[in-house]
Amino acid sequence: MEPIGPLEQALHAARALVLADLVAGEVAEADVVSLVEDSVAERRWWVEQWPDGASYVAGLIAQDVQDALLDRYGRWPLCPVCGSGDPHALDVEPELGPDPHWVCHKAGVKVAAVGALGSATGGLTSS
Repeated sequence: MEPIGPLEQALHAARALVLADLVAGEVAEADVVSLVEDSVAERRWWVEQWPDGASYVAGLIAQDVQDALLDRYGRWPLCPVCGSGDPHALDVEPELGPDPHWVCHKAGVKVAAVGALGSATGGLTSS
């Protein structure tokens, strides 16, 4: 068995982080997990072309899934910070950078790291 290279490790880690957030939001249905798999497949090519971007792939996959969910189902993840007003989704910051976080621009706060949304919403936490 061959060892898993750093690019595949980054992709697997990013997949796990986004899946943890989907589980925390109770939206990890089979068709939604397929959206994650589609994004991982697309980002595999991207990170092969730019290996230095491996630390950015978790945020990119989170954004890909968020965009795909918006097209099919609606906003995700909804902000757990703002208790009043219209429901709104969190955004990933930085848009292209390491250490991605879910942020609420309305309240101006970091809510959770990508993969740790459960700790902010009272759902399951990733380990």
